[in-house]
Amino acid sequence: MELLFQTVIDGLLIGGLIIVVGIGFSLCFGVMHIVDFAVGEWVMLGAYLGYLLVAYFGYDPMVFLPLIFLIFCGLGWLIYPLIYRAVSGKRHNPVIMGLVFTFGLSIIAKGGALSIWGHHIKSITTWLSGKSIMLGIGTVPALRFSGFVFGILVTIIFMIFLYKTRAGIIIRATAQDRDTASLMGVDVRRTGAFVYSLYAGITGMSGVLIGSLFSIHAAMGAKYTTLAFFVVVLAGMGYVPGVIIAALVLGLLQSFVGVYVGGRYTLAALFIVMYGVLLITPKGILRRGI
Repeated sequence: MELLFQTVIDGLLIGGLIIVVGIGFSLCFGVMHIVDFAVGEWVMLGAYLGYLLVAYFGYDPMVFLPLIFLIFCGLGWLIYPLIYRAVSGKRHNPVIMGLVFTFGLSIIAKGGALSIWGHHIKSITTWLSGKSIMLGIGTVPALRFSGFVFGILVTIIFMIFLYKTRAGIIIRATAQDRDTASLMGVDVRRTGAFVYSLYAGITGMSGVLIGSLFSIHAAMGAKYTTLAFFVVVLAGMGYVPGVIIAALVLGLLQSFVGVYVGGRYTLAALFIVMYGVLLITPKGILRRGI
């Protein structure tokens, strides 16, 4: 019973962190119809930036979260015109061009990280590292619990922004129908730039927490790109609220497979579940996707 409780708790904690990576990825696809293969590299770069700031200034990495968010928002804003130019041509399929462009970005980011840090593994230490919290009959690592809380808070703030502000209404209208939104006076290009910068900021910020929980290396991005893709497919492509449920389901699945079957079978289990969902309901588990 205790093992079952611990497995469920670990799964929910993992899912809470995956939400942060998946929610921006889903919105990015919903507004711009871009499947960003560089999402894992945003996580990796955020982790490395957190490591550098901690190494240089010596403060706890949580102090730098707002700064890292702003830095990555700026990077996203600068990169978006290049993406828009790649996907807006009438001679090419915009989805394919978005895949190709972001795949190139991921290679550049990974190659740059390898050139600077090589294959050396880094880690970020916080004041929560090594501490635990008692929950009922089990213990939870304090750092992983804080990551879960961070994921839930970011999600709540993000959903309030999407559904209670004028900018959020514009973003949702653009995601539902770009052409109609444009006819109603929405600057689709500027909205896309804002969404991509917001997505880059949230994802880069999550990299700091992921870097505090796990090891940091140049090849870490591929794992989180895969997880983000799985979450978005399970949630329904472009359906942001579904990301919450999908990420928690994915976290629980990883935890149960890792404990009761074996860690080596986790990825296979994720693929089986994803293909099963696509066969039964291609629009995601809530049947609300594109």
